[in-house]
Amino acid sequence: MKFLVIRFSSIGDIVLTTPAIRCLKQQVDGAEVHFLTKLSFKTVTEHNPYIDKFYYYDDDLPGLIKQLKEERYDYVIDLHKNLRTMRIKAALRVKTVTYKKESLHKFLLTRFHINFMSGRHIAFRCLDAVLRFGVKDDGKGLDYFIPFKDKLSFADLPLSHSMGYVAIVIGASYYTKKLPVSKLQQLCQKIAHPIVLVGGKEDVPEGEEIASVDTLKVYNACGKFNLNESADLVHNAKVVISHDTGLQYIACAFNKPVIAIWGGTSPKLDVEPFYGYRYLNAVTNKTMYKNMVVPGLLCQPCSNYGTETCPVGHFKCMENQDLDKIRLAVEEYLA
Repeated sequence: MKFLVIRFSSIGDIVLTTPAIRCLKQQVDGAEVHFLTKLSFKTVTEHNPYIDKFYYYDDDLPGLIKQLKEERYDYVIDLHKNLRTMRIKAALRVKTVTYKKESLHKFLLTRFHINFMSGRHIAFRCLDAVLRFGVKDDGKGLDYFIPFKDKLSFADLPLSHSMGYVAIVIGASYYTKKLPVSKLQQLCQKIAHPIVLVGGKEDVPEGEEIASVDTLKVYNACGKFNLNESADLVHNAKVVISHDTGLQYIACAFNKPVIAIWGGTSPKLDVEPFYGYRYLNAVTNKTMYKNMVVPGLLCQPCSNYGTETCPVGHFKCMENQDLDKIRLAVEEYLA
């Protein structure tokens, strides 16, 4: 059978589809799996060996649909579920399977703080979409593949960090998903271990501010590496501290301990760090991730994706984060 799997964005959400893609390819006899995403996210998937062919959306939907029609798919598996995917499915006129997005439930949770979420992680809901093909969860968790050319060497980091470091992913797509710079500075001062700050070019100025508290202990890697190289920084870290962003899930793909810091978004949206049960069974007596959520905030979560400003003005979900609790979690994992 020939499948078209669609997930346009974002980095984290694409990584969370990988168990469904892998299981579909490995468990359905003769499965040919094509994947459609935005061109801007090409790097995230292009080295995935379970995908036979890639298509990329770059603002030309009619042209893209024309190409897809020529493939004569047996099924379209929609793991995004928006107006654009609806247009594609209608145009291709083949059988479709769509995952449960729970949009109404998310709306009720973020706007009225009424929680009707299913409690089923988005990665499992993606897997649920392919169950009809006889696919079962293989327990291997998430995938992320780094090509050899993007693997880092010891020379890419200071000698002081060559024996191990804590990675702090300082970036995020929206303001309400990020700890303020002052809080990150305090956190770095509290952690008695080499630290690498991970982020994109847009995070360079904040990275410099944060690293200024101790330039020997804290290395600002923001903007110095591409996405795959940044993923390798996470891969080589002893512990990963991350906001709700794509590198958090990439860290999970490498089975790294993750300390997830939540602000405007929340684990209640069924998007917390995700690991395969095979790995979790192998590391009994060890929790692979810790969610850092300020307790007692009736306004949290306030958004599915984050916002540019705090809707209620106080930003307590980040300003009141317990930095000593994060430090203790780091020490526990390092021990």
